[in-house]
Amino acid sequence: MTNITIKAKPLAAVLIAAGLIGCGGDVKTNTDLTAVNPSQPVTDWKLVWSDDFAGNSIDRRKWTFEVDCRGGGNQEKQCYTDSPENAFVSDGTLKIVAKPAPEGSPLPYTSARLNTKYQGDWKYGRIEVRAKAPTGQGSWPAIWMMPTDEVYGGWPKSGEIDIFEAVNLKTVDAEGTVESKVYGTLHYGREWPNNSNSGKAYTLPNGANPADSFNTYAIEWQEGEIRWYVNDYLYQTQQASRVRTNSRGELIGLSHRGWFAEYFNQVTGKLETQWNAAPFDQRFYLILNLAVGGNWPENVNNLGIDAEAFANGQTFEIDWVRVYECQANPNNGKGCETIRAGYLDSETLVTGQAPIPSPPSSGVAQNLTIFDGTANPNWPAWDCCGGSTPSIVTDETRGQVYEFLVGPQPTVNGFITRSAFITDPNGKPSPFDAAPLVEKGSISFDMKVVTPPSNAASTWLFKVESNENTTAVELPITASSEGVAPVTGEWQTFTFPLSMLDAAGLDLSAIDVIMIFPAWDTGNGAVYRVTNVKIAQPADFPELVMFDNGVNADWPMWDCCGGSTPVEVLDADTNRLAAEFTVGSAPTVLGFYNRSPLGGGNPFDASALLAEGVLQFNVKVVDAPANPESTWMFKIEAAGGDSAVELPLSTGNAGKAPVTGEWATYTFSIQSLFDAGLDISAIDVLMVFPAWGTGEGAVFRMDQVKIFNPNASNDQLVLFRDAVNPEWALWDCCAGSVPKVVDADAPYGKVAQFEILGWPETVLGFLANDDVTFDATALLANGSVSFDMRVVSPPANTASSWMFKIESSDAATAVELPLATGNNGQAPVTGEWQRYRFSLQSLFDAGLDISDIKVLMVFPTWGTGQGAVYQIDNVEISNN
Repeated sequence: MTNITIKAKPLAAVLIAAGLIGCGGDVKTNTDLTAVNPSQPVTDWKLVWSDDFAGNSIDRRKWTFEVDCRGGGNQEKQCYTDSPENAFVSDGTLKIVAKPAPEGSPLPYTSARLNTKYQGDWKYGRIEVRAKAPTGQGSWPAIWMMPTDEVYGGWPKSGEIDIFEAVNLKTVDAEGTVESKVYGTLHYGREWPNNSNSGKAYTLPNGANPADSFNTYAIEWQEGEIRWYVNDYLYQTQQASRVRTNSRGELIGLSHRGWFAEYFNQVTGKLETQWNAAPFDQRFYLILNLAVGGNWPENVNNLGIDAEAFANGQTFEIDWVRVYECQANPNNGKGCETIRAGYLDSETLVTGQAPIPSPPSSGVAQNLTIFDGTANPNWPAWDCCGGSTPSIVTDETRGQVYEFLVGPQPTVNGFITRSAFITDPNGKPSPFDAAPLVEKGSISFDMKVVTPPSNAASTWLFKVESNENTTAVELPITASSEGVAPVTGEWQTFTFPLSMLDAAGLDLSAIDVIMIFPAWDTGNGAVYRVTNVKIAQPADFPELVMFDNGVNADWPMWDCCGGSTPVEVLDADTNRLAAEFTVGSAPTVLGFYNRSPLGGGNPFDASALLAEGVLQFNVKVVDAPANPESTWMFKIEAAGGDSAVELPLSTGNAGKAPVTGEWATYTFSIQSLFDAGLDISAIDVLMVFPAWGTGEGAVFRMDQVKIFNPNASNDQLVLFRDAVNPEWALWDCCAGSVPKVVDADAPYGKVAQFEILGWPETVLGFLANDDVTFDATALLANGSVSFDMRVVSPPANTASSWMFKIESSDAATAVELPLATGNNGQAPVTGEWQRYRFSLQSLFDAGLDISDIKVLMVFPTWGTGQGAVYQIDNVEISNN
């Protein structure tokens, strides 16, 4: 048994979704019995316990009556008795009868519940019950199992196995649907009300109803797996969870999400989560009962209890019960499986509710922008439950922002990075590791309430979840560092320190939902806007963004003296917003301005960027000045104009002047501006303009205007760019060729060339030196494996296809994909360079241990590659 211990963190608050104690849900089941040849139990099953109800009384050596009026824990409406009116044997079957109770009884109905505790207790085996179910709104027959010893704690921590349940059989709803489903369910996990269950419904073929005749309901139970059968057809499989670990033995996720167990270890005093056979690895006993009403049957179909259906009693009839033990291996129950092809496919294998272990923190501090004017495909805006679609609108002061609304249906809104809610084909689930930011970092956003909730008593809340809601924290928005409530019509910033969220119980290593909303069911009528949503800490190197697909409100666009109004426009070449400036007849300079009252009045201190920082921006001249002698200039000022540097714009682009209609990037080192006399501690104006008095008629655009350190993060690995990385080698697996570096056409220069000119067949690529691997964990959220490739000569076999493969050390994990997967489905075209990109997230999800990357291969499919010659360049694992 593997014991994996995690620290328990209490949830600050939980949104309670209505659920059923018993298994419910309308699950569509399509069963093609003609495609299956179900078999009877194989010979290794040995009958170890049975009751054929052949006599004229219930065998008290096998069955114990439960006598109580507690309602079964589900608000049921019957008292269980040991009266022969409620349970008796006749004509070779056991009858459990639910009927109206005598006047004055504690509950309106009586029935029976029988169990085998201490008289029939089993760990693993095949349990079969042949039974005919009762009918009527409010009927709830069940065949189920409970743990004898409760090793892991009270219900449901020690588990519950529901072999068969049905409710309200043969009722007909307003649409004419006849209830006919049966259910199999497991209950497990944390203490109520945070318990978990998973299961599946099944419908008998050809319109048959479980109340029409006898059917055989069974489970086969072995260590780590339970299978459900109706009349020997296997319709459901559930399994224990299986963990994934990396090369360091650290938990990084689940390869299968199934059941789990959680309890306090009495020795260590810690809360332990087990992703293995527990709690279904102990002995269980069998229960047969017929309930009337309760939380489940009274809330589905025609609702309530149909008194007429029970006026003359309803009978749950059991023909026989049989328990088999697997003689192949009684200790784990394996070796006697009655299975069919596809019994672990998506239609049969049930996904459980085990908490997903958080991947270990990379330890690398990285910031995340979820939204700042441009939608992040990995983090879509989201309305949980109200049916609205958050939309990007133009705010008069903040540009592109997200707008949320709340209607009559209670809901929460925000941003989410879970696969079920990502619709952009370029998006992928990207839980964020904020653990390295815990000391200085925060979650922050700007919000403006456009219309408050109609309920004046409503309050605003902030909630964040991690790792599929394994942990969550909900706080009033006034708990932010600013400590203020939203004011209608005003943009406000709200900041929640990560240290505070960590102390409240949030697992910072896998944040996947951020929510901002009026308190549940009080928000009707609310309309609000959000932008600048970030999980970040102050950078070790400060950064200033004046314009990046939208203007920084502290650095508005500015025309010094010409009287024009610069505007934001959507540039067709980049499909991004750009700042557009126009020069009229009056001489002027234009750019971005921070001095108050026009700007924010908070000049930028670039002192920490002196050694490596740059000022960089993109410019496109839309219309050149009418004066052909005009030249383009760049100017920057600081400290209210006390210092300034003015240079030809071409200085920032290797002496190249702007070309009308073309975007170009201009870069000025902070060191050069400092050397020219600029006070870099208080930068407050940036200007680009045609030389004074010569610019009439000019129209130009700017974008991605920022001051930053381009070398602040360097987690990437370059395997080949003009030469192979000295810690890696060009590699031929099996044919003995020697890949080489050759000269290719510009702009590629030197490239790696691979050849398959004879036999034997082979795969080729890049292999790390002994004792060298690459840990890409820090790049998981946004990183990829990428390279350029050109097929010089295709394989002689025209049916050959190209493949990409990546492995960890000793091929412990590997992922192989069609090469076209990395280029929007486009296969290589002979003679053309093409770019291929495989996201690390997709490779991780496919099973690759990204902490231990050892081999990267590109090759024609095995046995089809003879004659192929191909070249590869710019091979890297990075955030590019």
